[in-house]
Amino acid sequence: MQDNTLIVKDSADAAESAGWKRQLSRAVRDPAELCRRLNLADAWLPGAEGGHALFETCVPEAFLARIEPGNLADPLLRQVLPLGEETRETSGFVADPLEEAEQRPARGLIHKYHGRVLLIASPTCAVNCRYCFRRHFPYADNAPSRAQWREALGYLRDDDSIREAIFSGGDPLAGSDRQLGWLVGELENIAHLKRLRIHTRLPVVIPDRVDDALLAWLDATWLQTVMVLHINHANEIDQAVIDACTRLQKAGVTLLNQSVLLRGVNDSVSALEALSERLFEARILPYYLHVLDPVAGAAHFDVGDDEARELVDKLRQRLPGFLMPRLVREIPGEPSKTPL
Repeated sequence: MQDNTLIVKDSADAAESAGWKRQLSRAVRDPAELCRRLNLADAWLPGAEGGHALFETCVPEAFLARIEPGNLADPLLRQVLPLGEETRETSGFVADPLEEAEQRPARGLIHKYHGRVLLIASPTCAVNCRYCFRRHFPYADNAPSRAQWREALGYLRDDDSIREAIFSGGDPLAGSDRQLGWLVGELENIAHLKRLRIHTRLPVVIPDRVDDALLAWLDATWLQTVMVLHINHANEIDQAVIDACTRLQKAGVTLLNQSVLLRGVNDSVSALEALSERLFEARILPYYLHVLDPVAGAAHFDVGDDEARELVDKLRQRLPGFLMPRLVREIPGEPSKTPL
């Protein structure tokens, strides 16, 4: 006799899983559609198409719904709308600003810092942020199959100084839970590993990604798990995001946030203060505030170091210490992030 309860549960889990995947597959990927949906004047379309030709548009519906139509100054729109400025060459802005091509000892693995390695757990993103430092990254060469992961896992196994594995991408949570759960299981067999860190935007841009399948492997692992979300503006955090974060916390996940200081998005004391306050309402602690990595196509987002320091000094006068993100720059070859 069949267990109908189990059949219903399996069907519900499959439907929930299909929900976020469906949202990802239906993300807006045409700059003309993006402009039309947000009531942007036709004059913006040529620039949007020019930027899109260099780095494709991708905006999921759940994130799109938080953008104010017709408002070109909307801080969420600024992060996802391709612009003609992306096609202009700017001195010092390059395809690989962090020189990651020199730090890949195995396919899908980047080793920059002592004690921790980064794994490209998925080459796909749920949203294409226009300032992304990996917008030119060769993902096709860094998307290992299970068999190809053996080399990277062997590298971790052979270096007992490594304590932490970091899932990155792309966005690691754009991968399947079956694959991610398998990879976590392999990491658990490496005795000197202690922590799993996941850098992701998906719980923010598609909160439904935090489903039972994801929570199952997060809750099951003995590795201490930290999730670093990437939120740049308070408007990104709606009730659905807060609910997703609550589910993650109940699964024992520590939540941190890192932001990028972006011209026209969060380059004011009031915006940064509101972000820290809203993060804490969602029980997320501010972690890093990065100055922009000088990636080709993103120079229009740049905020100078002196201005960044001044903003943070003023922010420190408004916030308690535990809500202050650390202002940093990543410099290739340095042993850690560099405080500013």
